[in-house]
Amino acid sequence: MSVENAIRVNRIGVLALVTAAATAGFAAGKGDPLKGKAVFQQQCGVCHHADSAAKKMGPGLKGLFKREKMGNGRKPTEANVRAQIDSGSTGMPAYKDMLSDAEKDDLIAYLKAL
Repeated sequence: MSVENAIRVNRIGVLALVTAAATAGFAAGKGDPLKGKAVFQQQCGVCHHADSAAKKMGPGLKGLFKREKMGNGRKPTEANVRAQIDSGSTGMPAYKDMLSDAEKDDLIAYLKAL
């Protein structure tokens, strides 16, 4: 392998590592809690408390991600909370088609901050 080819291969490897690291960092910081608060106030606050675990029409969501399980018995992971938002439940409408993926990311970031 020539020196030029070795340098080219090395540059490609470095570019791939930088891209992977940037992508991983973006995914880890997915969602904006401030935007999520606005989504919560518009869509969820009628039925759920953000500042309490007490029931309103639906369960209070303060400390949701610190709980052992949600009302449906599942652990409150990002995937399970998103599934709950998407599908709804008894008395809760499904938001799968009512909120964009970005709005759901923001909402989940907000819920994690409660």
